[in-house]
Amino acid sequence: MPPDPVLRAAVRWLERLPASGAVRIRALFTTHSDYSDISPNQYEAAYTWLQTTGLLDDLRSSVPGPRRVFDAAIAHSGAPWLPDADLLVRGPDELPDDVLRAASSLGLNEGDAFGQLGAVWGKVDARERERIGAAGELALVELLETSTTARVEHVAAWSDGFGYDIAVHSARHPGHIEAKSTTRRGRLTVFLSRNEYETMRRDPLWELVAIRLTADLKPEAIATVPKEWIADQAPTDQSRQGRWESCRLEVPPDVPVPGIPRLAPVLTSDCSELLDGMAGWPG
Repeated sequence: MPPDPVLRAAVRWLERLPASGAVRIRALFTTHSDYSDISPNQYEAAYTWLQTTGLLDDLRSSVPGPRRVFDAAIAHSGAPWLPDADLLVRGPDELPDDVLRAASSLGLNEGDAFGQLGAVWGKVDARERERIGAAGELALVELLETSTTARVEHVAAWSDGFGYDIAVHSARHPGHIEAKSTTRRGRLTVFLSRNEYETMRRDPLWELVAIRLTADLKPEAIATVPKEWIADQAPTDQSRQGRWESCRLEVPPDVPVPGIPRLAPVLTSDCSELLDGMAGWPG
């Protein structure tokens, strides 16, 4: 994260830019004694950082400057723990030192910092899941098209109402595949919608297929998560007045079955080893 003076300088820029231009504010920061606790170089570093993070694109935001700067500092930190913050940081007392330092410099207490971290993680995670999920679907479609004798249709490309992403059309061995993708090793997190779950329950062709991608979004492992395991883990509605619409499942490494067993009869002799299970599923 940026040093404390740069974070505080960033807040001052955000507080003053809506009412005046950058040239005038820069002169104020470098000549007025009230702002001499931060050096001109640090003010410039803060302005450049604001440009990089995109905070200068919305100077009329109603969100207080310290919170905007704190959120951006976390989101753009590149911290290796951020993708797994939901598991690694379960309370204010588990906040990393750099987060606590940034929060203190911006006048946020530990409770506020923990809440903001959760909100930032949620947004970053959602964007990453969308990016990785799209790449995984396309990679699986391509593999199926080149490794099976069936006709493959990427139905999610034009509708999300099916409850699955890919249809494999074969007279004797059809399949409906819900694809879930990840780039993480040692952790497979599956977000399942109610529609996907209900489709699983009524559609015998439905399969949940996990695709593990490399950092450059190339497929390196494929496995099927058994429907029986999913059914055992999914929430249960307690009454007609309460209904779950989506859930998150943490799939243990020993649960996925390598490849897509259902499609074994339609795989070609030179099919990808990712599909026939020979590549395995690394934990």
